[in-house]
Amino acid sequence: MKTGYEVELQFYKSEYFDLMKDYHLPEDQARFTALPADALEVTHEKQPVVIISNGIVVGFFVLHTSSRVKEYTDNPHAVLLTAFSVNHSHQGKGYAGRGLEQLTAFARKEFPECNEIVLSVNKLNIPAQKVYEKVGYRDTGRRRSGTMGEQFIYSFLLE
Repeated sequence: MKTGYEVELQFYKSEYFDLMKDYHLPEDQARFTALPADALEVTHEKQPVVIISNGIVVGFFVLHTSSRVKEYTDNPHAVLLTAFSVNHSHQGKGYAGRGLEQLTAFARKEFPECNEIVLSVNKLNIPAQKVYEKVGYRDTGRRRSGTMGEQFIYSFLLE
């Protein structure tokens, strides 16, 4: 879905911190994901990413290359996507889909060995499932038990 809102993805840097101080999710969404403030730690194997539009941080997620990926796939070239969200004040404008669409090129560039992106989504989080499916993620049929119940494992193959 095209919108008038262009987005770009960038690895989190400390200068984005002030741009994220008003980042908010309603409780019915926050229960399914980590807020950016709780997931800003940067390591070699865990890299937070911001979704930016017109100089504003509108969304956030984390990419993992750690051994944690093995909990979701047997593919040694996969990257794990966690903590995906769009700031509540910017929801409904297509940022989630545009950010996920941009993630394909971003992952190819920043993780050239990567050929798959995996994630888990709560079975009760139907809106998130629809967004992931709309941009090409597929339910692998694998399931995990999470703190909020059953998680569906989704995959997107990079070609």
